[in-house]
Amino acid sequence: MNNKIRKKELYDEQARLGFPWKKRNWVYHRNLYSLIGTLVPPDRSVLEIGCGNGDLLHHLNPRRAVGIDISPLSIERAKELYPDYEFQVMDAEDLQFSEKFDVIILSDLVGELSDVWRVLDELHKVTAPHSRIIITYFNYLWAPFLKIAEKLGFKMPQDYQNWLSLTDLTNFLALTDFEVIRKGWRFLIPMRIPGLSWFINRYLAFLPGLRKLCLSQYLVARTMPRKQKSDSDKYSCSVLIPTRNEKGNVQDAVERVPQMGSHTEIIFVDGASTDGTVAEIEKMIEEWQSKKDIKLIHQIPPDQIPSSVKKSGRMLTLGKGDAVRKGFDAAQGDILMILDADLTVPPEELPKFFKLATERAGELIIGTRLVYPMEKQAMRFLNVFGNKFFSYLFTWLLDQPIKDTLCGTKVLRKSDYELIKKGRSYFGDFDPFGDFDLIFGAAKLNLKIIELPIRYRQRLYGDIKIERFKHGLILLRMCAIAFNKFKLMDNTP
Repeated sequence: MNNKIRKKELYDEQARLGFPWKKRNWVYHRNLYSLIGTLVPPDRSVLEIGCGNGDLLHHLNPRRAVGIDISPLSIERAKELYPDYEFQVMDAEDLQFSEKFDVIILSDLVGELSDVWRVLDELHKVTAPHSRIIITYFNYLWAPFLKIAEKLGFKMPQDYQNWLSLTDLTNFLALTDFEVIRKGWRFLIPMRIPGLSWFINRYLAFLPGLRKLCLSQYLVARTMPRKQKSDSDKYSCSVLIPTRNEKGNVQDAVERVPQMGSHTEIIFVDGASTDGTVAEIEKMIEEWQSKKDIKLIHQIPPDQIPSSVKKSGRMLTLGKGDAVRKGFDAAQGDILMILDADLTVPPEELPKFFKLATERAGELIIGTRLVYPMEKQAMRFLNVFGNKFFSYLFTWLLDQPIKDTLCGTKVLRKSDYELIKKGRSYFGDFDPFGDFDLIFGAAKLNLKIIELPIRYRQRLYGDIKIERFKHGLILLRMCAIAFNKFKLMDNTP
C-alpha cells in the first residue's frame, strides 16, 4: 500500500478515537506548545503543516491561523473544535496557497514525510524574507523509549519514521535554500514526576552534555534568496553503471534512467559477467539506439578472462573501483554519476543529484541510505552496523559529516574528477570500491561534500557482491591511511 494512504488511514483512525495519546501524555504536549509559543512572536499569521486536531494553533492564538493535514477526519475534528480558524485537507508535498505566512510550523512531522526534500522545497510557496520556519522533532536516542510509549498508548502509533538529526535537518534546509538561525534541545524528562521533572527540564536540560540527551530537538530557519538556477540544459550527463552478473536489472536500468540536461549517456562497465549480462546490454543498445545513448565497456577483454573469474560470482579482484575509473575516463558528460546496477537506489532519484551538481550546491554529492526507512531485507543488520561505524569514523577522520560512506551513488563534475585523478597517487591506488578514491580525493582538495538522502530499495535480482569481513578489513586499512594523511599530516605520496 502507498505510504501516504497508509498514514492517512492511521491518522483518520486516531481522529476517530479522539487522539487518546494526547490526553494520556498531556505534560509533553503542554511543554511542546509552550516551547513553540516562545518561538512565535505575537500578532503573526501562522500556517501549521500536519495540524491534526488544531490544538497547537489554538494554544498559540495567532492573528491568522491556518492548518493543513492529509487526514480528512482530523480536519473535520479541528473545524468542530476551533471554528474561528481555517483548516484544509492538503498534501504537504503540493501546497495550494497564494499567500505568504509569517510563521510556518512543522511540529513532530518530518519523521512522517515521504519526501522531506520536496516538502521543504514547497515551503517557498508560502514564505517571504520575513517568514520563519519552526521544526520540532524527536531525538533518535529516544527511539526505543518512543516505541514503548506507543505500546502503552502515550504516543501515536506509527508505521515508520525518518530519523533525522539536527545536522540532517540543517543540511536538508540548506539544500532547499533555507538558513538555520537557531536550534536547540528540550525535555530531558517528558513526563510529570512531582518535584523533579520541572526542575530538571527547566534548569539541567540546558547544560552541555545533557542537552543532547533531550527528547525534542528544534530549529528555526529563514528563507534565503533562491540559488541562481544553472542553465541545466547546457550540461551533459554520464551515468556509469558497473555490472557483474546483473542481467535481470539491465533493462530496468535503461528504461528508468531519466534524460538529464543537454544529453545523457549510459555507460555499462561489465566485470566479466557469466549470466548473459553482456548480451542483455548489447540487446538494449540495439533496441534503444534511436532513443538513448548507451555504451558498453569491458573491464577485462572477453578473450582474456581467466577461467577462475568465470566460475566466481563475486566482485572481481580489480574491483568496482577499476570499473568506475574506466567508465569515468570514457565518459563524455559534464556531470558524472555512479548508479549501482542492483537499482537499490532508484534511478528516478538522479535528477535531484544532477540539480545539486549543476547549481554547485556541492562538489561531491553522496547518496545516504540511513535517513529514510529501508525496505525489509534491503540492508542486512551487520551491513547497517558497519555503515554506521564507518560513518562515525570517516566523519572524525575527514572533519566533514558523512553519514553513509558506502552508498554507491556518487555524483561530481568531470572537471573535479580530473583533479581527484591527478592527485590519486597521494593516497595510493588501492580502493576496490571506488567510493573512497572519490571521498579522500575530494577532502584533500577541500571540495564541498554534501549528502542527499535517498530511499533504499531491496535488490530484486542477483547476489550481493560485497564480502563483509574481507572487505571490512580493507575498509579498516583505508581508515589507517586516512588517519595517516589527514590527522598525522603525512604528505609522503
